[in-house]
Amino acid sequence: MRIAVLADIHANREALDAVREAVDAEAPDAIVIAGDIVGYGPDPAYAVEIAAQYAASGAQIVLGNHDQAVRQEDRGMTKTAGDAIHWTRDQLSVEHRAFLAGLPLTVADEDRLYVHASADTPGRWHYVRDAQAAARSFDATGAHLIICGHTHVPAMFYARVGHPPVAFRPLDDQPAPLIATRRHLVVAGSVGQPRDGNPAACFALIDLEQQCVTMRRVPYDAETTARKVLAAGLPPALAMRLVSGR
Repeated sequence: MRIAVLADIHANREALDAVREAVDAEAPDAIVIAGDIVGYGPDPAYAVEIAAQYAASGAQIVLGNHDQAVRQEDRGMTKTAGDAIHWTRDQLSVEHRAFLAGLPLTVADEDRLYVHASADTPGRWHYVRDAQAAARSFDATGAHLIICGHTHVPAMFYARVGHPPVAFRPLDDQPAPLIATRRHLVVAGSVGQPRDGNPAACFALIDLEQQCVTMRRVPYDAETTARKVLAAGLPPALAMRLVSGR
């Protein structure tokens, strides 16, 4: 079984379309969207509609903090993120909002757990950036494989009984092993706003038969998206971030 995981789309139509084409070429058995369909970007309605199409075809989708903030103020957001959410609310229909409101915080599927942020109190939106945060996720669930987003930086953590997790930075487009004697946490990077210095869109391809994870990078026209951000009157920093990958 092969699973394509799309995290942190953030209303970036150009990145989403490029990733959709790459995912179609991979022909995975399942698709997961790991939260934050909206926020930051200039095309929230389009992103929600594509996510809804995926859901109608059987994709698993979890709620992200920006998705939640459409209907419920997130006091922990930066001013830039908050300004983008206030703009986003005016772009979404009742149907769009209802779709986001109906998303669950977590989805369990066999020995896998999908969540946007940490599996430890997922509605608090803690980041999994280091081994200590990964340990809290492992402690919160018995799932063998935890898959999340939220940090916008691809990462993996390996854990075995009686030992602290070990962090691993997977190389772009290179399979990283899933070891049978370990538990794993995979942070799937970001489709719409990468922050690892590479502006190319990212999605994770998980191959359960070959026991590996590949962080697929997909170049897209980030400059077009950046121009749309500015034209919409969204914070200029959001446009700069797209072209720098930071």
